[in-house]
Order: sequence, then structure tokens, then C-alpha cells
Amino acid sequence: MTYKFKGKKFDEFDVGQEFTTASRTITEGDVSTFAGLSGDFNPLHTDEEHGKGTPFGGRIAHGLLAVAVSTGQANQLGIFEGTTIALLSMSFKYTGAVRFGDTIHTVLKVAEKKETSKPDKGVITFDVSTLNQKDESVVEGQWVIMLQREASS
Repeated sequence: MTYKFKGKKFDEFDVGQEFTTASRTITEGDVSTFAGLSGDFNPLHTDEEHGKGTPFGGRIAHGLLAVAVSTGQANQLGIFEGTTIALLSMSFKYTGAVRFGDTIHTVLKVAEKKETSKPDKGVITFDVSTLNQKDESVVEGQWVIMLQREASS
């Protein structure tokens, strides 16, 4: 018996439908690991004394770390498991800082669905919001994803 992926296909999404992820706390270890992986050792993220002199009053997490965590949160929902063909584009805007100890979650809303010329593929645009524990936005954006489709649709 083979494993059956749990992901939703294009036809199973409806415009306006929302999905909310689990939350995750961003730690100093996350920021240190991300700095090492990315090579981004900007003192805004890695030097507390420098951070105290900024408008944030201390170190903050990398914006791209918050985006990376949000992609992982979305995948943990299972809605894309085995049905994603390609991530076509991702745009985002930073709307707030993620501080060490903040707990973030992500909300995806189906904004648009487009059929393609291929009967087995469709493209969905998701409006994506990453929010902290106070439900304040820290990242806003759009993800455009090509998904499998029921060929008979």
C-alpha cells in the first residue's frame, strides 16, 4: 500500500477560503541559525548593544526568517502536500518587527483562481498574513502557486 498525499487539488479551493496555521515562537537560536545559513550577520539581528540604539530597542529577527517560517507553517497544514507543482511567485512587505520571543502564525486566504490551458493544472493566488501573538501583522504578501487539478474538471 502506498502513501496517499493529503494535499488539496486546485478544484478543492474556493475564493475567500481561509486557512490558519499553528503558532511558533521565534527564539535566539532560530535567529543565530538563520544568520549562519544565510550569511546575514547584520548587527540588527546579532548584536544586542547595537540593537539597543535602533528604533526597535534591541535585536530583531530577520524578515526573511519570518517568511521562511510562514512557508513551513503553511506546509504543516497539509493542504499543499503532494499537490503543489510549483511556487510561481512570492511577494511580501514587512509590516512589523519580529522580536525574540514573539510567537507567529500565518493566515492564507484564497484571493484568485485561474485555470490554465492544461486540464491537470491550475494557479491559485493566496493573500498571506503573518501575525504575532497580539495579532499584529509582521509580514503581508501574496503567494502564487500552481497546483494539480482533477483532469476531468
